[in-house]
Amino acid sequence: MRFSARSAGAVAAFAAITLASLSTVPAQAAVALPALNVDTSQTTVSGLSSGGFMANQLGYAYSGTFKGVGVFAGGPYMCAGHSNYTACMYNASISASMLSTMQADLNNWSGSLNDALANVASQKIFLFVGTSDYTVGPNPMNAVNTQYGNNGVPAGNLSYVQRASTAHVFPTDFAGTGDNACNSSSSPYIANCGYDGAKAALTQFYGTLAARNDSPAAANYIEFDQTAYSNGNPGMAATGWLYVPADCAAGTQCKLHVALHGCQQNYATIGDKFLKNTGYTRWADTNHIIVLFPQTKVDSTSHSTSASGSLGNPNGCWDWIGWYGSDFARKSGTQMAALKAMVDHVASGSGSGGGGGGGALPAPTGVATSNATNTSMSIAWGAVTGAAGYRVFRGGALVSGSGLVTGTSYSDTGLTAATTYSWTVAAVDASNVQGAMSSPASGTTTGAAATCTTASNYAHVSAGRAHQSGGYALANGSNQNMGLWNVFVTTTLKNTAPNYYVIGTCP
Repeated sequence: MRFSARSAGAVAAFAAITLASLSTVPAQAAVALPALNVDTSQTTVSGLSSGGFMANQLGYAYSGTFKGVGVFAGGPYMCAGHSNYTACMYNASISASMLSTMQADLNNWSGSLNDALANVASQKIFLFVGTSDYTVGPNPMNAVNTQYGNNGVPAGNLSYVQRASTAHVFPTDFAGTGDNACNSSSSPYIANCGYDGAKAALTQFYGTLAARNDSPAAANYIEFDQTAYSNGNPGMAATGWLYVPADCAAGTQCKLHVALHGCQQNYATIGDKFLKNTGYTRWADTNHIIVLFPQTKVDSTSHSTSASGSLGNPNGCWDWIGWYGSDFARKSGTQMAALKAMVDHVASGSGSGGGGGGGALPAPTGVATSNATNTSMSIAWGAVTGAAGYRVFRGGALVSGSGLVTGTSYSDTGLTAATTYSWTVAAVDASNVQGAMSSPASGTTTGAAATCTTASNYAHVSAGRAHQSGGYALANGSNQNMGLWNVFVTTTLKNTAPNYYVIGTCP
């Protein structure tokens, strides 16, 4: 993330970390992400900092999947979709008007671009922030708390912890090798604060836990190939990590928790510290919990964002400001869809389902694409015995709607010309239990690629690609906020139709 000059102190909180400080899980070749027996009614997510923002986004967008959400020092949904990212961290106050704008997105996208917003009211929510955290801080977290209350989460389902003398860190109650001090926002942003954050979050989600195992087996950490899910996203690493307790590996039905690191906390930067020093796996090992640790990577290329101008992502943050598209917080967002696809695959093993599972159907075979046009593609597959219907996913995001496809083909529309997409298909039984995901099939639409123009916001307005209102530049057609109307903020606009522009990049 690019930081303003005024936030020099916070830059230190995300400072580069030398490779000499890394500790590592024993080296092994990355394997395919395993499909396991998962109780899909017990899938939860939590994260720190950018991972906290992402956990919040996943919980709202995929509210039908995630039954619990933990936000450690994050901010409210779509804050940076409308305001410069600096207005969503550095302990900035978030106004009722700002929350109202974010709420409009939640309301408008409910049941279409996102899962039904009504699901959020039944989620278990855990929130944590240190009172000495000046990187994100209590004020943005207060807004997270307010936003959940505004969306019907009752007090009994929400735990909000504000801990004194605690900086921008993931809190633990043990001394992990190489961890920083609790009152210091410094690498690796994991500290013994005398407070077990992993236990607190998992207890909020799952109730009383069995005693933890402080020495989880190294063999239970699995490095897997993330490229099968990331669709080439430049901010996601080639591999991620999965912790699978021995009983879960042996076929016992287990819960699934997604743990998202923060900026400057990926494996390439701090080694296995987020995997091992946060405490998640200590509790997972004795409580039948599989833990998915997706990974980002540094991306120094400058990208147009939703409301923060053109920025690189040199700290390997999860996308909460729109580096990779204006839909970054919706189900169709590149990183959002990738994370959901990983969750779906882990939870596609035999026996998976809600509250004890059932016989999960096998993956459809023979998935293929055909009949490409500028805006559509046909997808076909072989029938699965026992299927009541099918769901079709593009780039990990469901595109076939809330109902089931009853045949063995589907026409996906609304695509962009000269663009390559990837589709997968899953069968669904009469009890609405989704089976294993198919292997992906890719296809490229016809026509000419959209054209992109990178220029200052002032130049875009002068050239007729955008207009200005209230000192901000807005893209013609889509009305996306490009940031301040001046010669200093640079934005890439993609021309997708006559006089219709969106913030984006071209291949």
